Amino acid sequence: MKVHAVFNRDGGTFRTMDMEAFAATAKSIFESHGHTFESEIIPGKKLIKALERVCAEPGDHVLMAGGGDGTISAAADFAWKSQIPLAVLPAGTMNLFARALKIPLDLNAALESLATGSIEAVDISTANDESFVHQFSIGFQPQMIQVRNTLEYRSRWGKRLASMRAFAKAMGRPPKFLVRMVIDGTTIERTVSAISVANNAYGHGVLPVPEVVNRGELGVYIAGKLTPAALLKLAFTVLTGSWRSNPDVDEVVARKVELHFPHLRRGAKATIDGELIPLPRDVKIAVRAGELKVLAPKVP
Repeated sequence: MKVHAVFNRDGGTFRTMDMEAFAATAKSIFESHGHTFESEIIPGKKLIKALERVCAEPGDHVLMAGGGDGTISAAADFAWKSQIPLAVLPAGTMNLFARALKIPLDLNAALESLATGSIEAVDISTANDESFVHQFSIGFQPQMIQVRNTLEYRSRWGKRLASMRAFAKAMGRPPKFLVRMVIDGTTIERTVSAISVANNAYGHGVLPVPEVVNRGELGVYIAGKLTPAALLKLAFTVLTGSWRSNPDVDEVVARKVELHFPHLRRGAKATIDGELIPLPRDVKIAVRAGELKVLAPKVP
């Protein structure tokens, strides 16, 4: 197996690591298992061009992407469109797709598990022309991220602290908006505070991570019109993993979701895998079952 790795040195834990030494370790681990391995260490501003270039290389090869969830999401999009396998190296804050793939969060252990892994077919989803491997969200999450982006942080823990401060600031005015939803052909119109559509339904752990990544289904999570107190309660149930018992949250499993916003305000945002994007008035979301190839650890 030939692996070409792109390490985003501005992503997560890579910011504080000796990246040359880490790249040498990665090469040693993969070559010890009979693979060919090369890597490049690039700044975040050059990530997209590097991913595009690696995906355009001739011959059979695997794209390894190392960085946070934004890096992995961008790499998954290129790998999916280029039909080459993706190897996920978790170096971010949450590492949600890596967790879903059962990849160890310790980087050396992750390298070992990938070097002894196999190519598997998993799901990827799309919101209009944008792909995602974790979730598409509107409402409270984009509002909180917009606030967080005004705060300074330099580390993984700094980002978590900034997220907590952003939540506290945004909690005072939970968003409320009218949405018309068509979920597998059934039309619903509601005023809500948040909607998240996940690439496979979440499992029963504390973190919003699916237990199965190739079920070919979307998990649709709708939070009704929330007061600040109800939002605080929702946050508590999310943190404790008991959100399914929260009466303000509805969960639906679907294959296709259409969203229409009759009163979309100017500058409204959504998030795709945690990254802010402009929110269109109409969004069509679909799961692309088995269309993403990934290098995954072998199941014990």
